[in-house]
Amino acid sequence: MQNTAHPSRLVLIGSAASQAMSPGLWNPVLGRLGTGWTYEAWDVPPDGDLVSVRDRLLEPGIIAANVTMPHKHWAADAADNATEEVLLSGACNLLLRSGSTLFGHNTDIMAARSLLGGEFQRNALLMGAGGAARAVLIALKGKVGTVTISDRDPRAMEELLGLAKELGMAARSVDWDEARGLASEASLLVNATPLGKSVSDGPVWGDGPLAPDAVVYDFVYAGHVTATIARARRLGARCIDGWDHLYGQAVAMVPLLGMDEQAGELLGESLVRVRSGA
Repeated sequence: MQNTAHPSRLVLIGSAASQAMSPGLWNPVLGRLGTGWTYEAWDVPPDGDLVSVRDRLLEPGIIAANVTMPHKHWAADAADNATEEVLLSGACNLLLRSGSTLFGHNTDIMAARSLLGGEFQRNALLMGAGGAARAVLIALKGKVGTVTISDRDPRAMEELLGLAKELGMAARSVDWDEARGLASEASLLVNATPLGKSVSDGPVWGDGPLAPDAVVYDFVYAGHVTATIARARRLGARCIDGWDHLYGQAVAMVPLLGMDEQAGELLGESLVRVRSGA
Protein backbone atom coordinates (compact mmCIF):
# COMPACT_ATOMS: atom_id res chain seq x y z
CA MET A 1 0.00 0.00 0.00
CA GLN A 2 1.32 3.45 -0.86
CA ASN A 3 2.57 5.53 2.06
CA THR A 4 0.42 8.67 2.29
CA ALA A 5 2.01 10.04 5.46
CA HIS A 6 1.89 13.80 5.88
CA PRO A 7 5.34 15.27 5.12
CA SER A 8 7.18 15.62 8.43
CA ARG A 9 10.82 14.70 7.88
CA LEU A 10 13.81 16.95 7.30
CA VAL A 11 17.05 15.15 6.52
CA LEU A 12 20.76 15.85 6.23
CA ILE A 13 22.75 14.05 3.52
CA GLY A 14 26.51 13.77 3.79
CA SER A 15 29.38 11.35 4.23
CA ALA A 16 29.46 12.07 7.97
CA ALA A 17 25.95 13.46 8.44
CA SER A 18 25.41 11.63 11.74
CA GLN A 19 28.36 13.56 13.23
CA ALA A 20 27.01 16.96 12.21
CA MET A 21 25.49 19.57 14.50
CA SER A 22 22.33 20.11 12.47
CA PRO A 23 20.04 17.45 14.02
CA GLY A 24 20.94 18.68 17.51
CA LEU A 25 20.30 22.25 16.41
CA TRP A 26 16.98 21.67 14.67
CA ASN A 27 15.13 18.99 16.65
CA PRO A 28 14.65 21.06 19.84
CA VAL A 29 13.31 23.93 17.73
CA LEU A 30 10.90 21.72 15.82
CA GLY A 31 9.68 20.30 19.11
CA ARG A 32 9.12 23.71 20.70
CA LEU A 33 7.24 24.93 17.63
CA GLY A 34 4.97 21.90 17.76
CA THR A 35 5.43 21.17 14.07
CA GLY A 36 5.47 17.40 14.45
CA TRP A 37 8.56 17.46 12.20
CA THR A 38 11.82 15.65 12.83
CA TYR A 39 15.35 16.19 11.54
CA GLU A 40 17.45 13.11 10.80
CA ALA A 41 20.85 12.28 9.34
CA TRP A 42 21.56 10.08 6.34
CA ASP A 43 25.17 8.99 6.08
CA VAL A 44 25.96 8.61 2.38
CA PRO A 45 29.59 7.80 1.48
CA PRO A 46 31.30 9.56 -1.44
CA ASP A 47 30.71 6.51 -3.63
CA GLY A 48 27.18 5.88 -2.32
CA ASP A 49 24.15 5.07 -4.46
CA LEU A 50 22.91 8.60 -5.06
CA VAL A 51 20.19 7.50 -7.47
CA SER A 52 18.58 5.64 -4.57
CA VAL A 53 19.08 8.64 -2.31
CA ARG A 54 17.18 10.84 -4.75
CA ASP A 55 14.38 8.27 -4.88
CA ARG A 56 14.18 8.30 -1.08
CA LEU A 57 13.80 12.09 -1.14
CA LEU A 58 10.58 11.66 -3.13
CA GLU A 59 8.98 9.48 -0.46
CA PRO A 60 5.77 11.07 0.88
CA GLY A 61 7.16 11.86 4.34
CA ILE A 62 10.04 14.03 3.15
CA ILE A 63 9.87 17.84 3.32
CA ALA A 64 13.42 18.84 2.45
CA ALA A 65 17.05 17.80 2.64
CA ASN A 66 20.13 19.69 3.65
CA VAL A 67 23.18 18.45 1.77
CA THR A 68 26.75 18.63 3.00
CA MET A 69 30.10 17.44 1.74
CA PRO A 70 30.84 15.75 -0.52
CA HIS A 71 27.43 15.80 -2.21
CA LYS A 72 26.69 19.49 -2.85
CA HIS A 73 27.55 19.22 -6.55
CA TRP A 74 25.40 16.09 -6.85
CA ALA A 75 22.51 17.97 -5.24
CA ALA A 76 22.82 20.75 -7.81
CA ASP A 77 22.53 18.14 -10.57
CA ALA A 78 19.71 16.31 -8.77
CA ALA A 79 17.52 19.43 -8.54
CA ASP A 80 14.77 19.75 -11.14
CA ASN A 81 14.85 23.54 -10.71
CA ALA A 82 17.27 25.78 -8.84
CA THR A 83 18.05 29.34 -7.83
CA GLU A 84 20.51 31.51 -9.74
CA GLU A 85 22.99 31.03 -6.88
CA VAL A 86 22.94 27.25 -7.36
CA LEU A 87 23.39 27.63 -11.11
CA LEU A 88 26.31 30.00 -10.62
CA SER A 89 28.06 27.97 -7.94
CA GLY A 90 27.27 24.47 -9.17
CA ALA A 91 26.58 23.62 -5.52
CA CYS A 92 23.34 23.08 -3.61
CA ASN A 93 22.91 22.48 0.10
CA LEU A 94 19.12 22.52 0.36
CA LEU A 95 16.67 20.49 -1.73
CA LEU A 96 13.01 21.40 -1.18
CA ARG A 97 10.59 18.72 -2.25
CA SER A 98 7.31 19.57 -3.95
CA GLY A 99 5.41 16.56 -5.21
CA SER A 100 7.78 14.69 -7.48
CA THR A 101 10.20 17.60 -8.01
CA LEU A 102 13.17 18.96 -6.09
CA PHE A 103 14.08 22.66 -5.98
CA GLY A 104 17.68 23.55 -5.17
CA HIS A 105 18.87 26.40 -2.94
CA ASN A 106 22.28 27.43 -1.63
CA THR A 107 21.94 28.78 1.90
CA ASP A 108 25.74 29.07 2.20
CA ILE A 109 25.52 31.98 -0.22
CA MET A 110 22.44 33.40 1.49
CA ALA A 111 24.18 33.27 4.88
CA ALA A 112 27.40 34.82 3.57
CA ARG A 113 25.49 37.65 1.91
CA SER A 114 23.58 38.36 5.12
CA LEU A 115 26.61 38.15 7.40
CA LEU A 116 28.71 40.41 5.20
CA GLY A 117 25.92 42.96 5.31
CA GLY A 118 26.23 44.24 1.77
CA GLU A 119 29.35 46.26 2.58
CA PHE A 120 31.75 46.97 -0.27
CA GLN A 121 35.06 45.16 0.16
CA ARG A 122 38.02 46.88 -1.46
CA ASN A 123 40.20 43.75 -1.36
CA ALA A 124 39.04 40.21 -0.53
CA LEU A 125 41.55 37.45 0.20
CA LEU A 126 40.08 33.95 -0.10
CA MET A 127 42.25 31.30 1.51
CA GLY A 128 40.81 28.05 0.25
CA ALA A 129 38.97 27.52 -3.03
CA GLY A 130 36.26 24.98 -2.23
CA GLY A 131 32.52 25.40 -1.76
CA ALA A 132 32.78 27.85 1.15
CA ALA A 133 35.05 30.20 -0.80
CA ARG A 134 32.76 29.90 -3.79
CA ALA A 135 29.79 30.93 -1.64
CA VAL A 136 31.58 34.06 -0.42
CA LEU A 137 32.73 34.92 -3.93
CA ILE A 138 29.17 34.82 -5.26
CA ALA A 139 27.89 36.77 -2.24
CA LEU A 140 30.45 39.48 -3.11
CA LYS A 141 29.22 39.90 -6.69
CA GLY A 142 29.05 43.63 -7.43
CA LYS A 143 30.44 44.51 -3.97
CA VAL A 144 34.19 43.97 -4.23
CA GLY A 145 37.12 45.79 -5.73
CA THR A 146 39.72 43.06 -6.16
CA VAL A 147 39.83 39.39 -5.20
CA THR A 148 42.91 37.30 -4.40
CA ILE A 149 42.50 33.52 -4.33
CA SER A 150 44.83 30.90 -2.90
CA ASP A 151 44.60 27.18 -2.33
CA ARG A 152 47.07 24.33 -1.99
CA ASP A 153 45.17 22.61 -4.83
CA PRO A 154 46.12 24.49 -8.04
CA ARG A 155 43.17 23.08 -9.96
CA ALA A 156 40.61 24.26 -7.39
CA MET A 157 42.31 27.66 -7.27
CA GLU A 158 42.16 28.13 -11.03
CA GLU A 159 38.52 26.99 -11.18
CA LEU A 160 37.54 29.60 -8.60
CA LEU A 161 39.59 32.23 -10.42
CA GLY A 162 37.66 31.39 -13.58
CA LEU A 163 34.36 31.88 -11.76
CA ALA A 164 35.52 35.22 -10.38
CA LYS A 165 36.30 36.41 -13.89
CA GLU A 166 32.93 35.14 -15.16
CA LEU A 167 31.36 37.30 -12.45
CA GLY A 168 33.24 40.32 -13.80
CA MET A 169 35.63 40.61 -10.87
CA ALA A 170 39.22 41.84 -10.94
CA ALA A 171 40.84 38.68 -9.60
CA ARG A 172 44.15 36.87 -9.37
CA SER A 173 45.51 33.67 -7.87
CA VAL A 174 48.68 33.41 -5.78
CA ASP A 175 50.52 30.62 -4.00
CA TRP A 176 49.86 29.95 -0.33
CA ASP A 177 52.93 31.65 1.12
CA GLU A 178 52.33 34.79 -0.92
CA ALA A 179 48.68 34.86 0.16
CA ARG A 180 49.65 34.81 3.83
CA GLY A 181 51.87 37.81 3.24
CA LEU A 182 48.99 39.71 1.60
CA ALA A 183 46.69 39.46 4.63
CA SER A 184 47.68 42.93 5.79
CA GLU A 185 46.17 44.41 2.61
CA ALA A 186 42.79 42.67 2.75
CA SER A 187 39.59 44.33 3.94
CA LEU A 188 38.05 40.82 3.96
CA LEU A 189 40.02 37.68 4.80
CA VAL A 190 38.21 34.36 4.45
CA ASN A 191 39.35 31.06 5.94
CA ALA A 192 37.62 28.53 3.69
CA THR A 193 39.89 25.65 4.78
CA PRO A 194 39.71 23.15 7.67
CA LEU A 195 42.59 24.97 9.44
CA GLY A 196 41.39 25.61 12.96
CA LYS A 197 39.58 22.34 13.58
CA SER A 198 42.54 21.28 15.70
CA VAL A 199 43.56 23.33 18.73
CA SER A 200 47.13 23.05 17.48
CA ASP A 201 46.37 24.91 14.23
CA GLY A 202 47.61 28.48 13.94
CA PRO A 203 45.87 31.41 12.23
CA VAL A 204 45.25 30.70 8.56
CA TRP A 205 47.39 33.70 7.52
CA GLY A 206 50.13 33.09 10.11
CA ASP A 207 51.26 35.67 12.65
CA GLY A 208 51.36 38.77 10.45
CA PRO A 209 49.25 41.93 10.82
CA LEU A 210 45.81 42.65 9.42
CA ALA A 211 44.48 45.78 7.77
CA PRO A 212 42.87 48.33 10.13
CA ASP A 213 39.47 47.78 8.46
CA ALA A 214 39.74 43.98 8.22
CA VAL A 215 36.79 41.62 8.45
CA VAL A 216 37.77 37.99 9.12
CA TYR A 217 35.32 35.26 8.05
CA ASP A 218 36.30 31.83 9.39
CA PHE A 219 34.09 28.95 8.26
CA VAL A 220 35.47 26.55 10.88
CA TYR A 221 33.32 25.84 13.94
CA ALA A 222 34.65 23.83 16.86
CA GLY A 223 34.41 23.48 20.62
CA HIS A 224 37.26 25.98 20.95
CA VAL A 225 37.84 29.45 19.54
CA THR A 226 39.95 28.95 16.44
CA ALA A 227 43.38 30.55 16.28
CA THR A 228 42.23 32.56 13.26
CA ILE A 229 39.38 34.14 15.21
CA ALA A 230 41.41 34.54 18.41
CA ARG A 231 44.20 36.44 16.67
CA ALA A 232 41.77 38.50 14.58
CA ARG A 233 40.00 39.61 17.77
CA ARG A 234 43.30 40.57 19.38
CA LEU A 235 44.05 42.71 16.33
CA GLY A 236 40.66 44.41 16.53
CA ALA A 237 39.12 42.93 13.38
CA ARG A 238 35.41 42.32 12.98
CA CYS A 239 34.93 38.56 13.10
CA ILE A 240 32.42 36.14 11.61
CA ASP A 241 33.01 32.57 12.74
CA GLY A 242 31.73 29.17 11.70
CA TRP A 243 28.98 29.23 14.32
CA ASP A 244 27.70 32.52 12.92
CA HIS A 245 27.63 30.90 9.49
CA LEU A 246 25.84 27.79 10.77
CA TYR A 247 23.18 30.01 12.33
CA GLY A 248 22.93 32.11 9.16
CA GLN A 249 22.30 28.98 7.09
CA ALA A 250 19.59 27.80 9.47
CA VAL A 251 17.82 31.17 9.57
CA ALA A 252 17.87 31.31 5.76
CA MET A 253 15.87 28.08 5.74
CA VAL A 254 13.05 29.40 7.93
CA PRO A 255 11.04 31.27 5.22
CA LEU A 256 11.87 28.63 2.61
CA LEU A 257 10.24 26.01 4.83
CA GLY A 258 7.27 28.29 5.58
CA MET A 259 8.06 28.26 9.29
CA ASP A 260 6.98 30.75 11.95
CA GLU A 261 9.34 33.72 12.36
CA GLN A 262 9.81 32.64 15.99
CA ALA A 263 11.97 29.82 14.64
CA GLY A 264 14.86 32.23 14.12
CA GLU A 265 14.97 33.17 17.80
CA LEU A 266 14.61 29.54 18.87
CA LEU A 267 17.44 28.52 16.55
CA GLY A 268 19.66 31.09 18.25
CA GLU A 269 18.85 29.61 21.66
CA SER A 270 19.39 26.08 20.38
CA LEU A 271 22.74 27.05 18.88
CA VAL A 272 23.97 28.32 22.24
CA ARG A 273 23.15 24.93 23.80
CA VAL A 274 24.76 22.99 20.96
CA ARG A 275 27.85 25.15 21.06
CA SER A 276 28.29 24.75 24.81
CA GLY A 277 28.31 20.99 24.34
CA ALA A 278 30.59 20.94 21.26
